[in-house]
Amino acid sequence: MAARTALVYDEEMTRYKLLWVDPACKVEVPERLTVSYAALKARGLAARCVALPVRGATDEDVLLVHSEEYLEAVKQTPHMDLEGLMKFTQQYGDVYFHPNIYHCATLAIGATLQLVDSVMTGKVRNGMALVRPPGHHSQRSAANGFCVFNNVAIAALYAKKHYDVKRVLIVDWDIHHGQGVQYCFEEDPSVLYFSWHRYEHQSFWPNLQESDYDTVGKGKGLGFNINLPWNKVGMNNSDYLSAFFHVLLPVAYEFSPDLVFVSAGFDSAIGDPEGHMCATPDVFAHLTHLLMSLAGGKLCAVLEGGYNLTSLPQSVCQTVQTLLGDPTPEMSGLDRPCLSALESIQNVRAAHHQYWSCFRHTAVVPVREPSTKRCRSEGGEDGGEKREEGEAEDKPEDLVWPEPLSRPAPAVRTAVAFLPGVRSSVPQGCQRLEETSPASAAISEELRDQLAKDVKDEKILQCLTNVLSLLDKVEKKEVRNGLAVVSDVSLAATFALRHALSSTAHRVLLVLVGDAEPPADSGDGRVFLVQFCSKEPEGQKSLYYLPVCLKKGPAGRCGFVHAVLGLVLPLAYQYSPGLVLVALAEGSGVDVAAWAQLTSLLQGVAQGRMLTLMQGCEEDTLRATAASLMGEPTSALGPTGTLIPEDARVLERERKRLQGRWGLLQTAVAAQDKN
Repeated sequence: MAARTALVYDEEMTRYKLLWVDPACKVEVPERLTVSYAALKARGLAARCVALPVRGATDEDVLLVHSEEYLEAVKQTPHMDLEGLMKFTQQYGDVYFHPNIYHCATLAIGATLQLVDSVMTGKVRNGMALVRPPGHHSQRSAANGFCVFNNVAIAALYAKKHYDVKRVLIVDWDIHHGQGVQYCFEEDPSVLYFSWHRYEHQSFWPNLQESDYDTVGKGKGLGFNINLPWNKVGMNNSDYLSAFFHVLLPVAYEFSPDLVFVSAGFDSAIGDPEGHMCATPDVFAHLTHLLMSLAGGKLCAVLEGGYNLTSLPQSVCQTVQTLLGDPTPEMSGLDRPCLSALESIQNVRAAHHQYWSCFRHTAVVPVREPSTKRCRSEGGEDGGEKREEGEAEDKPEDLVWPEPLSRPAPAVRTAVAFLPGVRSSVPQGCQRLEETSPASAAISEELRDQLAKDVKDEKILQCLTNVLSLLDKVEKKEVRNGLAVVSDVSLAATFALRHALSSTAHRVLLVLVGDAEPPADSGDGRVFLVQFCSKEPEGQKSLYYLPVCLKKGPAGRCGFVHAVLGLVLPLAYQYSPGLVLVALAEGSGVDVAAWAQLTSLLQGVAQGRMLTLMQGCEEDTLRATAASLMGEPTSALGPTGTLIPEDARVLERERKRLQGRWGLLQTAVAAQDKN
C-alpha cells in the first residue's frame, strides 16, 4: 500500500455560521475546521496523507438513518430568509440553521462515506474526515446539538449495507453524549457503541437519564450500549486511559469488530469551554494507537466537537500523526484515576458484567452513593461541589499546557537479525542486520566474560552480538525497533538488559512470554519484569514483578489477551520505560495473533523503542512479529472465547497485589476511599 492514511477536507464546509445571537451556539464557528486543517498543513501531516475528494450525500444515504419527512424539511432551509431560519431552528435544541447548512451537512456525510469506501476497498488503511456540521446528536427526525445529520451512524449502516460488515465499533470520545447514535443502535447487537461524556448526575447537557451507566441497550442490543459518565470536571490523561484499559478495550476485543469509527470530539481536551477537562492533546495519540490493533487496522475518525482553537488543532494533529504510524509521544506522570472516575468505571463494569465475559468473574457491585453526590449535598450556598484533591480550579480559558513535542520517526522503522546462516522472509522495508559493529562485538565480549564464561558455541555468541547491535541502533535512533532470532532467549535478554541499563535506558520493561529463566531483577526498580508462565514462582513477589500463570493453549487465549489489556498495558504506561524488551521463549503456547497484538500494543510506550527476542519460532510467527513491528495491521483475533474462572482469579489476585503501588490497575473504589 503506497500510503496508509486518508484525510478528507473541503473548505466548503466552513461556509456557514450563526447569523443571530445565541449563547449556546456561539462556540460552533467555521474556524474550527480552518485551524485544524492549517495545523495539519503546517506540520507536514496533510502532505503525507491521501487527500480524498468530498462528494455530497444522496437522499438514499441520508435515509439510512433519518426520516423522509425530516430530510424534506431540511431541504427547504436554503430557501428561507433569516426569520424563517430562526423559526425553523426553534423546534430543535441547541442548533442553528443557515442557508448553506444543508449543503454542508450533505458534504459532511459524503466525506465520511468517501473515507469508508477508501478504507474498505483497501485504498488506505485508516483516515480522518474533518467535517462540519458534526453529527452524533442528530436523531431520526430532529437536529440537535449543532448536528443536522448523523454522519457516523449513517456511515456505520452504509458499511454494513455496501461492504457486508458484520460488526461495527463506534468509540465516541466527545465530551457530550451522542444520544443520536445511541438511539439509532440501541437494539442492534452488530454495533457496539461506547461513549464517555460529561454528565454530572444528569446536570450537564443533554441532561438525559439514558446517558447514565445503567442504560445498556434494549432487546437484542442489551450490552452493546456502553455509557461511561464523567460526574465531575477536570478529568485527566490517567482517567481517560483507565477507561480504555478497564472498560472499552476488554469489551472491544471480545466483540471483535470488523470496522472501527471514532466520533472524534476534542471538546474532551484541556482548555475546552464545553468540557472543562484537563486531558492534554497528546493523550489522543495514545487513544488512537490503542484502537489501531482492532479490526485489522480499519479505523475511520470523524470530527465531532472541539471548541478551543488551540487544543483542537493540537489534538487533531496528534490523532492524524498516530494514524500515519509515527511514534507515540511520551506519557509521564500517570497515576491512579480520580475517585469519581473510578466510581464510573466500577459502575459500568457492574452494569455490563452479565453481558461480557471479561467482567463476569469479578465481584463488582455498583457504587450506590457516588462521592460527587455527597460533595454536592455538602456544598456551599451555591450548591457547587467540593473539589477532590488535585482537581483543577482554573477556568478552561485560564489553563496553560505545553505545546505537544515533535514526534520524529527514524528513517528505518525495523531492523532484524536472524540466526547465523538462516535466511527468512520479512516484510518489505525491514532492514536486515548484515554485520555487527566493532563496538557491539567488544561489549558482547565483555558481557560474555561476566555472564557467560562457559558459552563456547559461536552461533550463540553471534546471536548475542546481534542483539547488542540492534539495541545500539534503537538507542541511537537509527531504527525505531529491532527483532532478533536467538538460540537462548534468557541469555539474550540478560545481555540486552545489562547493556541497556548501562547506557541510555533509565527504565526497562521486560515482557517474557514462556517458561524461560528470567533475568535477575535489578532490585532498584529500573527493570519491571512481566512473565507469562505456566508455573507459579516461589518466594516473595516484588512490586516490579508480575507473574501471569495461565492455562496454555486455546483455553488460556482469552486470559492472555485480558492480562495484556488490564494488567500489562496499565503497568507499562504508568511505569513509563525508556525501552521495552519483549521475549518469546520456545514452547510458550501463545498463538500467533495474540502474540502480534502484544507487540503491537506495547509500541505505545517508550515512543515505540522496542527490542523483540524470539527463540524457536515458526516462520509464520516471525513474519507476523516483523509485520507488527513495521506497523502493519495485526490480524483480527476473532472470538477470544470465554475467560475461564481459574485465569480470572489469577488476574484479579495480581491486580489487587500491585494496585496499591500501580494505581492505573485500579478498577473499583478501594475500601479506604469509601469513607
